[in-house]
Amino acid sequence: MDFKFSEEHEEFRKKVREFGKKEFTKQRIRDSDINEKYPDELRELTYKNGLVSYDDPWKVLISIEELCSIDPGLGISVTIPYFGAEVIMLFGSDHLKEKYLSRINSGKAIMGLAVTEPSGGSDVAGASTRAEKKDGHYVVNGSKMFISNGNLADFFITLVRTSSKEAKRHHGLSVLVVDTNSKGFSANKLTGKLGVRSTTTSEILFENLEVPEENLVGEEGKGFYYIMTFFNISRIFVAAQGIGVAQGAFDRAMDLVKSRGEEYSSREEVQFALAEMATRIKATRLMTYEAASHLFSYEPIPSLTSMAKQYAGETAVFVTEKALEIAGIDGIDSDLERFFRDAKILEIWEGTSEIEKLIIARNMLKGEKP
Repeated sequence: MDFKFSEEHEEFRKKVREFGKKEFTKQRIRDSDINEKYPDELRELTYKNGLVSYDDPWKVLISIEELCSIDPGLGISVTIPYFGAEVIMLFGSDHLKEKYLSRINSGKAIMGLAVTEPSGGSDVAGASTRAEKKDGHYVVNGSKMFISNGNLADFFITLVRTSSKEAKRHHGLSVLVVDTNSKGFSANKLTGKLGVRSTTTSEILFENLEVPEENLVGEEGKGFYYIMTFFNISRIFVAAQGIGVAQGAFDRAMDLVKSRGEEYSSREEVQFALAEMATRIKATRLMTYEAASHLFSYEPIPSLTSMAKQYAGETAVFVTEKALEIAGIDGIDSDLERFFRDAKILEIWEGTSEIEKLIIARNMLKGEKP
């Protein structure tokens, strides 16, 4: 299978890289990381330059990969305002697409996905936030935790429990679009995170919040399946984050090794480390591109997608750790320190590495061939 990109995509990659090197200034990076400040002006610039467009998912992947190689925190921050859009694209009514996606696609709104709850992030089927029908509305009560864009989003794709009568827990879940300006919505920003501090992560609360029935996405009771379908898409883009983080750390390690001269660069232990890092990045990139090619052709292979996501997250952590070992004391106050902190989340969100392994094994046992 040939993963050579078209001339158009290569030119787009060059455009993204030039944008990142120009706009991801040391001051912006430092300010966003230390002060945990979301770079909204950078988000607007990213939109105006056409760097994130769902008209071409390959361009989205390229943008994520390239921007995260320059700075993971800012790279994720400027590409996450669209997080969850695929749920409306695939399952939403024409009304919801017109009302919400038009605002996202024009850069006028930020959205998010509200699934994780305090009682357990990996147990999606165990969601307990309730939504009960009353007088033409759903009345929502409950909370979500570790929600990206929590204090920023104009609306959330929200997983709620609409029935408790089903024998199987995942049959009683639905998806609603919840406006954050609704009475009964509140968000508490979480601070002091290990990494990706320029992203805004929050606890969000729903207290007798009313949502119009027309804001139901798809059918009642099918929310679990909608979210699982979305995760099978979003995991490709998390894998792209992992490639970017790993590549950025590797590039910095290479520059450092070269700057120390031939005597240092000729050491076997240094060359072994560089070879291991480069090999894992190459393997991750090829696996991710193969999984993406199936997904973007509407023929996803869930086990392969999970392989890419799991391996990319672990590769990002592996490579940044190796880069710090090479840097030694020079890495303490360098970009590599931040890359190392930012990498860890990639083994956790959108399904932990352990969850991905379960998905891989269970799908193969059912006969899927990745």
